[in-house]
Amino acid sequence: MSYPPYQPQPPAYGPPPPMYAPPSPALAPAMRVDAIQGTPFGVAYPAVPTSPSGPSIGSLVAGIASILVALFAMCLGFTGSSEGWGLAAAGAFTVLGIFLGAGAAGLGLAGTRQIRRAAGSGRTVSGRGMAITGIVLGCVGGGLAVVVVLLTFLMS
Repeated sequence: MSYPPYQPQPPAYGPPPPMYAPPSPALAPAMRVDAIQGTPFGVAYPAVPTSPSGPSIGSLVAGIASILVALFAMCLGFTGSSEGWGLAAAGAFTVLGIFLGAGAAGLGLAGTRQIRRAAGSGRTVSGRGMAITGIVLGCVGGGLAVVVVLLTFLMS
């Protein structure tokens, strides 16, 4: 008995994928390359992505926290105003809300200053919108906390 000669068959699933595929030009970041005269070499300046400003992020977080603390102080103040402990609880959380609001405003101003200074030095720092939002939320949270204490004082 004789067998037919062996002939390899291509795999049914297709060729294996390449180990490395270069990025498409549409997705590749822009890169500046300056040639060095007299040599086949050049200096490459890769595009650096922007990084968010730390104080801007902190300002936004502190501004949101000041609003939440002011709302919590309102809940405590209005709930306990008839029993006598509402003003003390609302006052304690109002102090925290005012400190958080002041911190948000300070961090927001520091973040905008950092972004403005980075623009002139060539670094790429983003987050101006977060900084401004943190300033606004901090001022609103601190003001709301003061209004809550005044309303709680009038109710008791």
